[in-house]
Amino acid sequence: MSYNFNEIEARWQKHWAENQTFKASNNSDKPKYYVLDMFPYPSGAGLHVGHPLGYIASDIYARFKRHKGFNVLHPQGYDSFGLPAEQYAIQTGQHPALTTERNINRYREQLDKIGFSFDWSREVRTSDPDYYKWTQWIFIQLFESWYDCEAEKSRPITELEEIFASEGNSRVNAASDDDIAKFSAEDWNAYNSEEKQAILLKYRLTYLAETEVNWCPELGTVLANDEIVNGVSERGGFPVVRKKMTQWSMRISAFSERLLQGLEELDWTDSLKESQRNWIGKSVGAMVEFDVLNREDQETKDKIKVFTTRPDTIFGVTFMTLAPEHDLVKKITTPEHREEVEAYIEASAKRSERDRMADVKTISGVFTGAYAEHPFTKEPVPIWIGDYVLAGYGTGAVMAVPCGDQRDYDFAKHFDIHIRNIFEDVDISERAFDGKDGTVIANSDFLSGLEYKEALNKVILELEKSGKGYGKTNYRLRDAVFSRQRYWGEPFPVYYVKGLPQMIDSKHLPLRLPEVEKYLPTETGEPPLGNATTWAWDTKENKVVSNSEIDDETVFPLELNTMPGWAGSSWYLFRYMDAGNSEEFVSKEAQKYWENVDLYIGGSEHATGHLLYSRFWTKFLYDRGYLSVEEPFKKLINQGMILGTSAFVYRLEGENVFVSKNQIKGNAVQPIHADVSLVNASDELDIEGFKKWRPEFADAKFITEDGKYIVGREVEKMSKSKYNVVNPDDICEDYGADTLRMYEMFLGPLDQAKPWNTAGITGVHSFLKKLWKLYHNGEQFEVSDDKPSADSLKTLHKTIKKVTEDIEDFSFNTSVSTFMICVNELSAQKCNSREILEPLAVLVAPYAPHIAEELWSKLGHNESVTTAAYPQFEEKFLVESTKNYPISFNGKMRFTMELPLDMNKDEVEETVLADERTQKQLDGRAPKKVIVVPGKIVNIVG
Repeated sequence: MSYNFNEIEARWQKHWAENQTFKASNNSDKPKYYVLDMFPYPSGAGLHVGHPLGYIASDIYARFKRHKGFNVLHPQGYDSFGLPAEQYAIQTGQHPALTTERNINRYREQLDKIGFSFDWSREVRTSDPDYYKWTQWIFIQLFESWYDCEAEKSRPITELEEIFASEGNSRVNAASDDDIAKFSAEDWNAYNSEEKQAILLKYRLTYLAETEVNWCPELGTVLANDEIVNGVSERGGFPVVRKKMTQWSMRISAFSERLLQGLEELDWTDSLKESQRNWIGKSVGAMVEFDVLNREDQETKDKIKVFTTRPDTIFGVTFMTLAPEHDLVKKITTPEHREEVEAYIEASAKRSERDRMADVKTISGVFTGAYAEHPFTKEPVPIWIGDYVLAGYGTGAVMAVPCGDQRDYDFAKHFDIHIRNIFEDVDISERAFDGKDGTVIANSDFLSGLEYKEALNKVILELEKSGKGYGKTNYRLRDAVFSRQRYWGEPFPVYYVKGLPQMIDSKHLPLRLPEVEKYLPTETGEPPLGNATTWAWDTKENKVVSNSEIDDETVFPLELNTMPGWAGSSWYLFRYMDAGNSEEFVSKEAQKYWENVDLYIGGSEHATGHLLYSRFWTKFLYDRGYLSVEEPFKKLINQGMILGTSAFVYRLEGENVFVSKNQIKGNAVQPIHADVSLVNASDELDIEGFKKWRPEFADAKFITEDGKYIVGREVEKMSKSKYNVVNPDDICEDYGADTLRMYEMFLGPLDQAKPWNTAGITGVHSFLKKLWKLYHNGEQFEVSDDKPSADSLKTLHKTIKKVTEDIEDFSFNTSVSTFMICVNELSAQKCNSREILEPLAVLVAPYAPHIAEELWSKLGHNESVTTAAYPQFEEKFLVESTKNYPISFNGKMRFTMELPLDMNKDEVEETVLADERTQKQLDGRAPKKVIVVPGKIVNIVG
């Protein structure tokens, strides 16, 4: 019977869907195990073979855990809000909901063809109002909370109001804005409602603030740092500038230390943990305050705050550098320097933060004309601006110590600034500073003669005594900008009364996206929701009404921004636990049972975005009693990338002529990507097909090799733009989903990048055909109940041992090799014993579930193979009971004999001498001596 994989796979995929084979229960006596893939965004291009890599790995593990007796939750859904759908809507006029639905249907079709064991009954979509209702609800909870730094937890804002009413804010240690004045209980109780709201907004965990953002004029929206590549938008390649805008922000910085410490308990790779540690960026030092020296037209002193990890070098401060965006720059710049400063600010705004951070070679800056007063020496310190200082990092200002810092030194030398040297008899150009190793600081007033730690403590003490600073632990992690000027995102459940934000009552959620005619910003620069004509909140009727009804008494304007993509993906793992619950985002019972994700698989590019935000929201929801866990993901694995093998044709420079690879011979050529579907396994291009594909080259001339045009090959990222994408549908059609699954695992270690080569897939397909033949005698299914041979038992159990170890180590590539060896050995042994082939079907099921289901059914089982217990490894079958003795004559080995290991010397000698091959060698002679080493050799001396 031939292996008809198309028919088999269609049948079992239908069976799984109709019987909800992989539906998980929230109530089970079995131990739980939660396996999750990072949320896919359903793009219009569909899946290529690189996308399922992580899904296949997680599916193997989920199926393995089911066989091991676990109640496995393995859900799937879609991160369906986002900029690509909105850009497509702008270009075509189609509503993003329509294209998103079409893309989701395409993804679902492709995912089902690969045979994943997803529990589709729990599917969620971030763009579904029933889902984003709860994203809006979480936003409201954040708005109604503050962070108590003493207790290190989030608390209801009502508790903060009670503290203010009874004792003011002087003893409150909270994460808050910096510009909060002290007030007493009497003051608080005398404030009107608007004044109280304005103060509370400075304490809330989500708040409105004027923030430096990455603004992309072409896209009309703010972009996150990870949405910018080389200074332009990742989507479309448009310029990005820095701009100040009033935005919603999340006070993630309050959780910095907890996010840092929580990493210690996680089973994540060291590299991933290190990425988060660096992003959080903890540093211990001091906050130092420099007074700006008054000019004649100034009435009060401005102050510049600087955080430094080396306050012991304060006597080496030579100049100060402010970020171009610093609030004080325009205020302190003198008239004669204003034009140059403004030009520099404008130029800096066109560079992304990432570019500015990465650029360590360029030295640029402008003198403001202003000076600050050194807090101890009282000497004037010149104030410069430079784009290597970022407004959002620290205080947006640095105190420059050229004698102790290479970049400060290079800056000072470039602009010929006199350097204060705090080291005796040291040429500072030699970069000799190493105070942390205990070097005694000299020329430093009251710090002279002290070692590093003594000096550090002394300067902090003196700063605090003089009121010019204090010791501080700082974090690089900044509050997260949460507003986006987009249409296709979660609406904020916010309306405005006298300019102050008010939350819509949770019982009236979801606040649904309105219809708009255009998805672009308005002509006056408002976000796309500014185009909506029905986007006002009626506080009496508790519903959205026409903008024409706004009276600022009972009907008020709604927020025009939408939430970022990471909003919905920060908590989706908990919704899967209880996806149909309309009363709460997850019930306490479901959350207590599933807790959090046991295994999470996805890309490393999310290390400092999604993973950090999700950890932040989980800790917040834990603080407020909505979750029982502080961390979302226990174990995390980053899958590597499957690379594409691109094809290149070579066009002569300036001519419409293409030269075959081996005919270039020094000619100047322009490599052009060719669609890999136009190239065969011998690297020969379908010239006519290429001409039709690229009409601009329809009349091109092709210089061939023996009538063949040979393309160049290069391994690079698999991408639609490089025309090297391989469609998994084609592989499933030609070879089957089980072949695709096993081949992707066979390519190499899960966490490493590996090139795709369709030519190599035939080996895996041949293996599956061999596996099928084991269970068949010609056209007949034939499995016997005969006792298996010792060799077959040994083959099975060494396979069980190795495959189990591989799955637990996520070494899926070596498992596939083990299966191949197993099937080859069983084929050679002509094994068709049920005792061997039944457990083998279960063993292979996580990797190739369709063929396993078919074989399991043919073996007489009515239940899915998914319900079968995992085969038990038994060591006894690997213990050798016989020895293949080399039989030698006068030291020369002539043949071998399989003998029981429990034979004694005399029995071995007697058996060997009785063998007809021995008799033939002796030719009637009696042996002079027989040497037997039990378990090793037999040597007959003639």
